[in-house]
Amino acid sequence: MGRRGMMAFETGRGGSQTAIQHRTRIMDLLRTTTEFLLFPSLVLILGFVIVIFFEAFRRRGDHNSTEDAHPFFEDPNSLKQVPFPSIFDPAEKYISLIIPAFNEEHRLPGALDETMNYLQQRMAKEKSFSYEVLIVDDGSSDGTNKVAFDFIKKYSIDNIRIILLGRNHGKGEAIRRGMLHSRGELLLMLDADGATKVNDLEKLEYQICAVAEKELHSGDAVARDSSSRISDIPIAAFGSRAHLEEKALATRKWYRNFLMKGFHVVVLLTAGPGVRDTQCGFKMFTRAAARKLFTNIHLKRWCFDVELVYLCKRLAVPMIEISVNWCEIPGSKVSLRSIAHMLWELALMSVGYKTSIWKIHN
Repeated sequence: MGRRGMMAFETGRGGSQTAIQHRTRIMDLLRTTTEFLLFPSLVLILGFVIVIFFEAFRRRGDHNSTEDAHPFFEDPNSLKQVPFPSIFDPAEKYISLIIPAFNEEHRLPGALDETMNYLQQRMAKEKSFSYEVLIVDDGSSDGTNKVAFDFIKKYSIDNIRIILLGRNHGKGEAIRRGMLHSRGELLLMLDADGATKVNDLEKLEYQICAVAEKELHSGDAVARDSSSRISDIPIAAFGSRAHLEEKALATRKWYRNFLMKGFHVVVLLTAGPGVRDTQCGFKMFTRAAARKLFTNIHLKRWCFDVELVYLCKRLAVPMIEISVNWCEIPGSKVSLRSIAHMLWELALMSVGYKTSIWKIHN
């Protein structure tokens, strides 16, 4: 080999060694970085698991709690106090409408006007029809309770009542409190924004009555006496916007669709299949179903709907999903923070039930 060949060989070998050294330094850096991040990551994961187990344990008896709820309704007309009824008392009304409200002084009046017009007209047509509207003020800092009291003055404490929770607990807890203090044979939860037309309750009511009648007259039904009523059969009817999904996908931002699809996958893994739209705020229960479900529920905020589906399956409460009319009303309180809280509650629910920390009482 000539001198030039030797120089080329030495240069090539030197370049290869430099490249090897460079790769070695990169690998060392990656290894060091991984080791540096691994311990804090493990600590965070362990801490998260500990927090979830602690919170699940702390909430194991929350479904029995009625803290902050005053034991009386206040009648603004007579200034007398009306004792809270209980879901375990016999029904006194045909239907109860439970409306959770948090800082809804602007959207609540329109929704209540529409609701009361419908209920009053139906009561005039059907002599056996009776109702109550239960507004649960979830710690509002605006004039929500004033709006409610104005309607109570107009329609009486027998037809409209308000529960003041004192501080904000979450939509799920507000609905739970309302359900536990309702007087209806049928109990409907609906949002304060009026996104679903109130007369759509007839769709849910019809399906519940059909299933209940079938149960009451079936040969294999549990022995019931002649006084058994529809309210004695546990049934849940879920209003659904699933039929609007295609249109919603076309009009929403891509990231909102991504988050929605991801949330649906997590819900499917947590509660299982059965209901396409768990989050619609328009749901109806017979008194027997409400008694079973809302004395067991633990989640307080956005994911209590998912827990309802899970409990229906565990308690063998038949579920019906029914398409309802729905339109988006400005002023939604769902945010990125809400989505993070949903994922937290789903993890909490999964741990609570799978570890049997949360018991289900039939």
